[in-house]
Amino acid sequence: MADEKVLAAQKWVNATYGNVAGYAACPEDGKTGWVTMYSLTMGLQHELGISPVVANFGSGTLSALSTLGNIGIGWQTNKNIVKIIRHGLFCKGYWGGDTSVVAFDSDAASSVDQMKENMGLARDGGVVQPKVFKAILNMDAYVVLAGGDDKVRSIQQWLNGRYWTRSTCTIGPTDGHYSRDVQQALMKAIQIESGIPEDQATGNFGPGTQTALKAHTVGPGSSGIFMQLFSAACVFNEPVTTAPADDQRTHFTDTWDSDIEGWVANFQKFSAFSTTEQTGVGDYQTWAQLLVSMGDPDRSATGSDTAYTITPSRAQRMYADGYRYVGRYLNEASAGGGSKMLEEGELNDIFAADIRVFPIFQDNGRSLSEYYRDNGYKHGRLAHDQAVHFGFNRGTVIYFAVDYDATVEDMPKIVEYFGGVVAGLASKGKRYLHGVYGSRNVCAQVTQETYAAYSFVSGMSWGFSGNLGFPLPANWSFNQIKEYQITNGSDTFALDRDVHRPKSDEGQKDINRAASSAADLLANIDQLYSLAESYGKGDANRLVTDYYRKKRYADVQWSMLIADVDREFIDYADSRGAELISDFTDPFTGQTLNPDHLLATAAGHMIVPPLSDKSKANAGDVAGWAGDLMTFYGEWRRDSDSYASGYTYCTERLGKIGVTSTFSLGDLLEDADGFLLAEKMRSGTPITTALREHYEQTGGVTRFRDYRAKRFNASQAISEDAAYYILTSIDVPLINLGRIALEQQQGGLAMVLSHLLPEDMLREYCRGFAETLTARAELEAGSQAKMLSNHVRLFADGTA
Repeated sequence: MADEKVLAAQKWVNATYGNVAGYAACPEDGKTGWVTMYSLTMGLQHELGISPVVANFGSGTLSALSTLGNIGIGWQTNKNIVKIIRHGLFCKGYWGGDTSVVAFDSDAASSVDQMKENMGLARDGGVVQPKVFKAILNMDAYVVLAGGDDKVRSIQQWLNGRYWTRSTCTIGPTDGHYSRDVQQALMKAIQIESGIPEDQATGNFGPGTQTALKAHTVGPGSSGIFMQLFSAACVFNEPVTTAPADDQRTHFTDTWDSDIEGWVANFQKFSAFSTTEQTGVGDYQTWAQLLVSMGDPDRSATGSDTAYTITPSRAQRMYADGYRYVGRYLNEASAGGGSKMLEEGELNDIFAADIRVFPIFQDNGRSLSEYYRDNGYKHGRLAHDQAVHFGFNRGTVIYFAVDYDATVEDMPKIVEYFGGVVAGLASKGKRYLHGVYGSRNVCAQVTQETYAAYSFVSGMSWGFSGNLGFPLPANWSFNQIKEYQITNGSDTFALDRDVHRPKSDEGQKDINRAASSAADLLANIDQLYSLAESYGKGDANRLVTDYYRKKRYADVQWSMLIADVDREFIDYADSRGAELISDFTDPFTGQTLNPDHLLATAAGHMIVPPLSDKSKANAGDVAGWAGDLMTFYGEWRRDSDSYASGYTYCTERLGKIGVTSTFSLGDLLEDADGFLLAEKMRSGTPITTALREHYEQTGGVTRFRDYRAKRFNASQAISEDAAYYILTSIDVPLINLGRIALEQQQGGLAMVLSHLLPEDMLREYCRGFAETLTARAELEAGSQAKMLSNHVRLFADGTA
């Protein structure tokens, strides 16, 4: 909606300065914004004698204002400058007074005083100093904006009030948001308080600042200005996230206390400080980690990445230097970029040195023009093919790179690209997980919007806008902190040092790993169940499924959908040697199944039982068949030019042997088995027994008949109705939003969502799903004897 005061400002400034050299007119639409503020700034420059005028309030404009002097009540040396102040106040949301009054009066001064109070400056009768004039003509907010934090705002006000008169400091926003400007203000404050001359207080984390911080450790008994600066940095880096529902926060204070002490201990652990580095006090390494994305580049690090081939000699040297992980590239750049791809046989050389590998996919990735959905889709499929070529195991995380300073404005395109990556990987059978490499903000945004498994943070690019004013993402696994050269005898090669976060992505220790047998899975579950019982807290069945959810199915979305996992149990089991099995061979069909999806499905149905009305569906169903059907719907709409009929798409691509899709036969088997396991566990059967009855006895022979009977009352009509219900119901916001996300993840933002598709078309799609289940159940009835024979053979020769 247009604001009449803003519109008046726009018309006045365009009419007054339209013919001035360099002037750029603003739109006359009554909407405030930078373009309007730039026009007012150029008007001010003209009044100050600057020519040509430019759309920037720089040092020249500030210097000319300083020569003019402060403006207070009664000032009328230049009536247009007074008008610019009044119009600027209106555009900032304050009352500017009567613009026809020539002198700067009490009305305008009162608004300036109010603005100063909001900034954190003292009221002084509304005097407009040069820096205050600059603040009037920008778009910084001095009230808390949506999503802002009152604690952050109080620190912003404190920084403004204490330092605004210093020559290198400006008046910053007080909107409650930690940003690049706020980070720079805090850094300058530290430099000034450290005794660095004002003209050298640049906000950069240089040698002088580093030396000063080494002399200002804070801890028990500390108080005063450095304690305030340190606690401000702590607040700017909160929350410390150790679990989706466990955000640890602190407060702004001038005295070290137990709250700060506890937060610092958790921050050092979250930041993966080594045991000896976890001092519990605000030492240099902690200061550095709070202030810049690379932290102390010389801190201990066990991870690395490189574009250079790792020969046996290099691998041995890296291991001797303490490295246990290395990132290597799956591909060459399509144009330029040099040779950086893995060599044939290189992985075995790395593994022989007891170093794990995490794969990286980067095709240039140096400009926004490369980030769009179709490119992401192509890259996801190519990355899958390359990972298979090199033998990477199922469940490997592939880090897709954003290797430039992507701004906040770039994020929609970056997210769109990663949506394509997800669709591309899914179209190849969901063998691999996507991770993200980039600045802190890139990693956080991609994770939030596309559910990246882990983040590989480009921390050493500390000057990137996406690394300034953003905390480490909650799902970080590697943080790149330093690039340097290793001299290994006569050989020299470049290596990036990466801090690895324990209990995150562990990379791969081998390749071409054969699928485990069902017997291996049962032995693994036996071990976990025993650990769950010795843990002594909670339901052992639930704890086992929690452990298998930890990698793919324990993020915020899953926690909201069914429930969070018990992270203390996961740590307990990890510390006692528990491991995940990535896949196993189904003894009845010979298909490779994913136990994490199987047990996440079981957890969903166990925690959220089916509704009594089987023609409807709930969150437990979304954890299994319904979630897969949503994703598959998006795939159909993506391919709708080739498949106009959803029924045909289902009958040709859903649950078919030899057809790669987002709803493969493996997914369908896991959905059925997960439901049946949940039924038994809800009745009190231990998961160990339920799995044995299913995979060692005859449960798998009749899985689809049992699944269809117990979930859908053996009715094709009910199967179709349940599918239609979950794809059209908007009564449960969480499920509705999740459905939209899953559909758009595959089909793109422009696709027709399922609840908006014509009913007859969607019904056809749902009928295709229902008939697929019916056909599977009927196939079992006709081949039971053959399946039993195959099951006995697989167990007899040890492949099950």
